[in-house]
Amino acid sequence: MDLRVFTEPQQGASYDTLLAVARAAEELGVFSAFFRSDHYLKMGDVDGLPGPTDAWITLAGLARDTSTIRLGTLMTAATFRLPGVTAIQVAQVDAMSGGRVEFGLGAGWYGAEHAAYGIPFPKEKFGRLEEQLAVITGLWNTKLGDTFDFAGEYYTLTDSPALPKPAQDRIPVLVGGTGAKRTPALAARFADEFNLPFVSAEDTAGHFARVRAAVEQAGRSGDDLVYSNALVACVGRDDAEVARRAAAIGRDVDELKANGLAGTPAEVAEKIGRYAEAGSRRIYLQILDLQDLDHLEVIASEVAPQLS
Repeated sequence: MDLRVFTEPQQGASYDTLLAVARAAEELGVFSAFFRSDHYLKMGDVDGLPGPTDAWITLAGLARDTSTIRLGTLMTAATFRLPGVTAIQVAQVDAMSGGRVEFGLGAGWYGAEHAAYGIPFPKEKFGRLEEQLAVITGLWNTKLGDTFDFAGEYYTLTDSPALPKPAQDRIPVLVGGTGAKRTPALAARFADEFNLPFVSAEDTAGHFARVRAAVEQAGRSGDDLVYSNALVACVGRDDAEVARRAAAIGRDVDELKANGLAGTPAEVAEKIGRYAEAGSRRIYLQILDLQDLDHLEVIASEVAPQLS
């Protein structure tokens, strides 16, 4: 099982805080990637200070301030950026990192953050997401010296030089969500990885099966994709440490155990095993207290060795 760190900086984190987490994850040698959300407004009862940080500016900094860990988003909001601009930004960060970027793109859903910062929030978001994926991957895949054209309902590109190119031959693209039809079709067409956010182990297998069927119907092997889950983590060496970490993020222990990966290392390893049985090969551990770097050490030293 591949373990990755997933952060929510809109809840309150400076760049230096995120860098400390990314470097800790890298140095522990267990976590393959550092991912962050793409939001501009806090959620729930937190102050969100010092205020939002932009996902791709953050990742550009981390591209230079880390050396081995992979970097990405769950998920970049399609409503925040034009697809041509996004293709340039992500390709540039990939080059800055030496080819360590992975690109998750979602439709965007949080209306309040759009209102707070004057960002248009269109009613029809899924069609825009589909066209953005087509444009961004089309630009990256255009041969050097050729041009790229696209005529869609929402976006039109004419004689684009399709530059710059990423450092990687193919930046891994993540598509995620729980939609029963359009999301699997989108994953089948564009994705290298399909991610399920905050879904139980019992429900995971059915979602993965729908995506596999769509991938195979599109003429690809179902095993072409990596299948992953994102889940909140709250791990402690004993019950008291679990309770302390749950209190620090304002959550109830029983609720976390029901809906996330919470408990002692043995309990968490057992639950990750259930996700593995459902077909998951990668877990994004949502770490909400970004000051608690010992949390990462516990996972690395006491959970990871129990996974096979």
